[in-house]
Amino acid sequence: MFTALFDTFDWEEVKQSILSKTEQDVTEALNKHRRNLEDFKALISPAAAPYLEQMALISQNLTRKRFGKTIQMYIPLYLSNECQNICTYCAFSLDNKIRRKTLSDAEILQEIAVLKKMGYDHVLLVTGEANLTVGVAYLKNAIRIIKPHFTHVSLEVQPLDTNDYQELIKEGLSTVLVYQETYHKENYKLYHPKGKKSNFNYRLETPDRLGQANIHKIGLGTLIGLEDWRTDCFFTALHLDYLEKTYWQTKYSVSFPRLRPIELAGSDETVLKEYNNYMSDRELVQLICAWRLFNTELEISISTREEEHFRNHLIQLGITSISAGSKTNPGGYIVEPESLEQFEISDERSSAEIADMIRAQGYEPVWKDWDKTFGH
Repeated sequence: MFTALFDTFDWEEVKQSILSKTEQDVTEALNKHRRNLEDFKALISPAAAPYLEQMALISQNLTRKRFGKTIQMYIPLYLSNECQNICTYCAFSLDNKIRRKTLSDAEILQEIAVLKKMGYDHVLLVTGEANLTVGVAYLKNAIRIIKPHFTHVSLEVQPLDTNDYQELIKEGLSTVLVYQETYHKENYKLYHPKGKKSNFNYRLETPDRLGQANIHKIGLGTLIGLEDWRTDCFFTALHLDYLEKTYWQTKYSVSFPRLRPIELAGSDETVLKEYNNYMSDRELVQLICAWRLFNTELEISISTREEEHFRNHLIQLGITSISAGSKTNPGGYIVEPESLEQFEISDERSSAEIADMIRAQGYEPVWKDWDKTFGH
């Protein structure tokens, strides 16, 4: 299990190691063909900031060489906002007294019809973490309804046991995204004070259980803004490196959602929780390029959390997948458009507008999962 390796690292020591990287460390990393974890530290360090243009050029070339000039399109389908956890940054948190909604079979089919009209063939199913309401039985039923309509079905829900994942894979599940939120074990409990999600190690070992279940693809990531982003991203890279060596037949993706405003019940305003770990757009570009230089096979995803102009500029820099036309509330496409969102999106363009933007940059939007499209 990854926990054995993770426990040999100290957060503050890792943080200081990254901050102490020099320009020489950066140039040595840039001149390599294969880069290790120490090189990744250098590429995400403050010392790498002056080398962003060079990093971007290498990232672009590596991405085109491996993935071609293609961007995969996906869309989230929120099935439920029921949640038994208290998370300080999420509108679905148990202590936020919102009206809860879980889609019925008929409502799922209504939402599917809208997504298919948009052109999607890759859907990401999302729920809050509520084992009784949206547990394995509900998820299995939902995948049975959805799978005939989509080539690729991904899941972002509560962590499950290995045998549960095996059951869902039999129904047609291809990918599971599980974000640690933060790898800072001591502070993790501050953001997750109540619920099953407060169990740090159980969440940390979820990708191991997915690998043991022989899932097609695992998505990793942290929520940028909770803790120091550089240190969190190093631990994500450490986790990825371990998983690729242990479950080498599984594919991997990474995402790096930044904190977005959430709506609190009884308030007309959205609030952005301040955690004093701000990441600039330039630093996010640096991180994307660092990931690509570290791992040429990695799929890199960017969501509608990021604003329109910024997302336009990321197309050629190393990302491989993008969401568009997203709604972050259950029934948000047609069933119940006014239900409360998990977070406020930033890029509100339609999927057709995003596809046009991608083509305008000389890239091709891919609506199916490219593993099946291109036979990799």
